Amino acid sequence: MIVDKNINPERDLYYLGAILIQVLEKENNEVDYIDLYNQFNKKQDITINLYSLTLDWLFIIGLISKAKNGKIKKCF
Repeated sequence: MIVDKNINPERDLYYLGAILIQVLEKENNEVDYIDLYNQFNKKQDITINLYSLTLDWLFIIGLISKAKNGKIKKCF
């Protein structure tokens, strides 16, 4: 869920997206899907499904894209 009324904001995509952006800032321009998940999971305990939704959110708002080699490319 993008915005939720629950008391656990650490499960909202805005929050998770911010943490993933912090992880991406430390990475090279392109990063592998699983490698990024492992780095992200060290900072925030997250399921692979919620990780995928977070990537979708960042793709929709234009902060990441898919590179030609299938890796995740940051656009900032």
